[in-house]
Amino acid sequence: MWRSRAVLAALASLSLTVGAAQAADAVGSSEGAAPAAAPATAQAAAAGSRAVGLPPVVSHVPTSEKVVFITIDDGWAHDPAVARTLVDQRVPASLFLLPGAFSYDAQYFTGLVAQGRSVNVENHTVNHSDLTTLDAAGKDTEVCGAGEQLAAAFGREPKLLRPPYGAVNDDVRLAAKACGVKALITWTHDFTTWSETPATPRLNAGDIVLLHFTPTLGADLKRALDAAKAAGLKPAALMPHLKSAGLVP
Repeated sequence: MWRSRAVLAALASLSLTVGAAQAADAVGSSEGAAPAAAPATAQAAAAGSRAVGLPPVVSHVPTSEKVVFITIDDGWAHDPAVARTLVDQRVPASLFLLPGAFSYDAQYFTGLVAQGRSVNVENHTVNHSDLTTLDAAGKDTEVCGAGEQLAAAFGREPKLLRPPYGAVNDDVRLAAKACGVKALITWTHDFTTWSETPATPRLNAGDIVLLHFTPTLGADLKRALDAAKAAGLKPAALMPHLKSAGLVP
């Protein structure tokens, strides 16, 4: 199955490259016009990117509504207290899960999706690989493979991808498109406690908050929700606002 998707991505990549090259040739055809060529070439390349319909990379959602977006990655720590917070406080959240992280206790996440308010499972690849380092087949295995496993487990094909480490380029976007991804979601602020608790930023409307299913998620989620409240913001479902902003069809 991966061959047809990889071929699609390769053909789209060729179209993008040829389109950008043709635009550059057209801009540079007039001798002595070099100083003005750079912005025109950039515009032409951007137009070529839009022409092949690459899914956008989104770190912040343009919106006039007083909302923020809670996103939680990986899925290794399954804390019942976190699940109760999300369900009892009706917190909309996008869960970017790794198949290996949810498979040993899938009920934890199926329960969250069933009981929560706008809690959706999205794609975070199979093995948390840096997609920019993989060939077309490798990208397909990671993105499409994870999407297929998530669809089988949750009955819904994910339409959003969080590229591991936030590593993304046009080849990754093309591969994501071939796997049915509508947008690649990075983040505005990371609230995860790693070696130490990070400083709490002031949140703004449309910010995307990054968290992880780690042993500190309960405290990290509370900090994020408190920061949102302090800024007069409420958590909201991500996909409807992506659509309202015109970022996904």
